[in-house]
Amino acid sequence: MYTVVLKSGRERSLLNRHPWVFSGAVKQLPVAENGEIVQVLDNHNKLLGYGFFSTNSQITVRLFEFTDTPVELNKDYWIQKIVDAYDYRKQVVDFSDTNIYRLVHAEGDFFSGVIIDVYAEVAVIQLLIRGTEHIREAIYEGLRKVGIQYIYIKTKQSTQRLEEVGTESGWIGEACAMPVSAKENGITILVDVEKGQKTGFFIDQRENRRLVGVHAKGKKVLNTFSYSGGFSLQALAQGATLVHSVDSSKDAIEMCDRNVAANFTNAPHESFVEDCFDYLNRTEIDYDIMVLDPPAFAKNARSVPNASRGYKNLNYVAFKKIKPGGLIYTFSCSQHIDRDLFRKIVFSAAADAKRNVRIVQQLTQPEDHPINIFHPEGEYLKGLLLHVS
Repeated sequence: MYTVVLKSGRERSLLNRHPWVFSGAVKQLPVAENGEIVQVLDNHNKLLGYGFFSTNSQITVRLFEFTDTPVELNKDYWIQKIVDAYDYRKQVVDFSDTNIYRLVHAEGDFFSGVIIDVYAEVAVIQLLIRGTEHIREAIYEGLRKVGIQYIYIKTKQSTQRLEEVGTESGWIGEACAMPVSAKENGITILVDVEKGQKTGFFIDQRENRRLVGVHAKGKKVLNTFSYSGGFSLQALAQGATLVHSVDSSKDAIEMCDRNVAANFTNAPHESFVEDCFDYLNRTEIDYDIMVLDPPAFAKNARSVPNASRGYKNLNYVAFKKIKPGGLIYTFSCSQHIDRDLFRKIVFSAAADAKRNVRIVQQLTQPEDHPINIFHPEGEYLKGLLLHVS
């Protein structure tokens, strides 16, 4: 097996179980191909763990196993990782009314480089680094062991370019007809895993959508950046008197309308294909609840200043428009906008809008998107439930 040796004193982060080894910490690199599995040793040749080697990234190794004794990394090892992840989901996801969930959350499940989302009997895999391609057959076998019938690989072009992941998007074996019909909190959700954004749906908002439903009875609700209508569906299910869904994507709004029709007859719902900033600026409706769930404005550290301005402008307009006594659910899924910075941005927008704002609840990703306590970067979804008077 190939070996990566760390510089003296650079093993501290690994002893603290952070799974990333950056290039500056490495004393000796192996003559290894991108994606090979390597053992990581400290400067005294003591074993620290095993990980996937990268020749292209500043993250030279992504560890998936911390150990000071040798481990046999055979097919059964990887299958067991899938089984362990599934067993954890059985503890934290209510499968009686939900069969949409994240099965593997990369570092959150001690499985760097792999994301797996499940929609009923369909699993969608994202292989984020080259190393995970080498074990993909074991991943498929692990999925079948936990009852998955259909497997779809979804590969981003950026991953193919930057990480040299060669696996093309497509079905592994039998294809499933699109869209998939699945359940979230008892609501039917139609998901197109082939053409939809991410893996087909934004699973990480499940519990926050449930919370919107708790507050929606008898209320007028605006769902911006609505995609296929997750927040709107929960509001309608719990008795909202008016729900508006706004998204700039025609395809997203079409799926939103299909989802509403699949669950309700004559629902008090209307959708708009429109830029959400433009809609917020022009609307004169006194909404009781607004949901602000934009895409990641900050794709990298360089874009944080512009992204911060975008988040501030969005929240500022919402603060100016929301009905007195109304609730705003505001989110950022940008990994580079941390919780403290997001809160400061929202504070600044509230101050400029000259509204009294109270934090009702701090929101985050659900239990099937676990955060490895040694890898705080995994806490990417930040949200605030705000009362505006």
